[in-house]
Amino acid sequence: MAPIAPSLAQGHILRCPARVKFIASSSSRRFVAPRCTSLRCDQDSPAAREVCTTFARREALIAPIAAAATLAFGARPSQAIQGLIAGRIPGLSKQPDEDGFYMYTRPEGKSGGHGVGWSEIPQYQFKVPKGWDEIPVSIADLGGTEIDLRYQNKEQGDVAVVVAPVLRLIDQVGPRVVKITLREVGPPQRVIEGFAPELFGRPLDEGDVLNTEVAVREDGGLYYLWELKPHNLVAATATKNRVFILTVTSNARQWKKHADELRVIQKSFRVQQEA
Repeated sequence: MAPIAPSLAQGHILRCPARVKFIASSSSRRFVAPRCTSLRCDQDSPAAREVCTTFARREALIAPIAAAATLAFGARPSQAIQGLIAGRIPGLSKQPDEDGFYMYTRPEGKSGGHGVGWSEIPQYQFKVPKGWDEIPVSIADLGGTEIDLRYQNKEQGDVAVVVAPVLRLIDQVGPRVVKITLREVGPPQRVIEGFAPELFGRPLDEGDVLNTEVAVREDGGLYYLWELKPHNLVAATATKNRVFILTVTSNARQWKKHADELRVIQKSFRVQQEA
């Protein structure tokens, strides 16, 4: 609504119930002509009377239009449409597997904090031990706007999933390149060096990579897996012009007690591959 000119005595407007009733009725699209009967409203003020009269006239003009629109289009029941929904949507399986792990699957419609212009993100999944919880992501986190998910158990460690465009490491995607895999993105060392600053807050030092594994999964997807100092596990793949990276971080105490479970999380990471 356009600001009210100072000449209309803004102090009187704020005290006038007609003004309050106008705002409430407009926001709910129920138009009721206001009547200014409050003793708090300065009826002797020409400015106050002008404001009350203006609102009453405005309501009188709008009400027939709103009523006609309702009759023309009818009252339609609201329909829940699942589209790009920001924030957290539950994706954890209700029952654990035979080893006690739950499966997290990225829900369709979850948008994360990736901003405008992102198309639907392929589903990914990984196993989660009992007692882990999804926690809110923030652009202040390592990974910035490219972080899509965080899971945590204070006694065991942290998990994060970063979804980044392949153009971070590829200068140009040619028109003939239909299916992007990690082979096009680069070898394992280049990939982990390229993303290490946002994953861990610093570049890799010499000797940080303790182990590298290249695996082709059952769906044909190519994955890189790393173990990094001091106690970090990383898994990555690429599809649909995006790189998907899962990181598992822990401190010395967590690693000593739960290294096996953390490795299960890393190795279970899967992303729906492009057909």
